[in-house]
Amino acid sequence: MENPFESGHIKNYLLLYASVVVIMVLFFIATTLFHDKEILEQKIFNTTITKEHSKKTEEKKDFGIKLIEKPY
Repeated sequence: MENPFESGHIKNYLLLYASVVVIMVLFFIATTLFHDKEILEQKIFNTTITKEHSKKTEEKKDFGIKLIEKPY
């Protein structure tokens, strides 16, 4: 096996490494430039309690659990 420092192949390895790094940097720049950030609207929930809703909950509390009419 030859020593890459003595035979001059070290330039090829350094060029390969530099080209990989340059390609990674270019892909990073491309993804940050062309990535559109979507602005999401803030959702506002209705926190007011209506009278109809409170009536329905009262009816459910009074009704209780209904069992089967015919026992088997």
